[in-house]
Amino acid sequence: MLDLAENAPAGGPDPSALAARVSELNARYRHHSATAVMQGALREAGHIALVSSFGAESVVLLHMAAVVDRSTPVLFIDTEMLFTETLVYQAEVSERLGLSNVRIIRADDIASRDADRTLHRSNPDACCALRKTAPLNKALAPYEGWITGRKRFQSGTRATLDFFEVEDGTGRIKINPLAHWAPEDVSAYMDENRLPRHPLVARGYPSIGCAPCTSPVAKGEDPRAGRWRDQNKDECGIHFVNGKMVRIGART
Repeated sequence: MLDLAENAPAGGPDPSALAARVSELNARYRHHSATAVMQGALREAGHIALVSSFGAESVVLLHMAAVVDRSTPVLFIDTEMLFTETLVYQAEVSERLGLSNVRIIRADDIASRDADRTLHRSNPDACCALRKTAPLNKALAPYEGWITGRKRFQSGTRATLDFFEVEDGTGRIKINPLAHWAPEDVSAYMDENRLPRHPLVARGYPSIGCAPCTSPVAKGEDPRAGRWRDQNKDECGIHFVNGKMVRIGART
């Protein structure tokens, strides 16, 4: 049984026990498929949410979750600076897959802290913290763990990503079913299951975030090259290493 809360004390999981549990889970699932990891997480891991950006590759995890349980909590952060295409795609995919528990998350203090919508220009880290990280942390508070769509091939910062990892400082476990997938695996899964592509992918956006901070990617560039282009930044702050935001060149 994949019990993430096994032997947890009343005040929350013991950090050393949680780390040991994650190590054991990675060893047990080392040769299992992404689908098996998803099934184990949703059926036996306690109170788990799937966090989705409804971006270029999000439909794969959403489909896997829908096959197991269409009532899986899906947390979608609307930063209020997303592409219109993303908002439309979110609604269409949710309906097509029959997802019945999509929760749209928004920050409640944007008007007071970024009234003119220019924070992303002067301090992109602060903008991400305001519009993404803080509201997601609040939404995740009731959960024991969450499922992400991160993959090793996406950037150097994710090169050693495992199926399971401890989220420092929260007592939660992050589950990355697609950690070992290559780009061709993602494409093949979409084709085999006839899943709809995000409309911006065909226009040169292999990785999609907020509209002001996402640009098209040229042939031969890293898929995430269009995210915060020309800035010393390649993560929004949702994912941390040792409590600190991941930076270019960092290793997990």
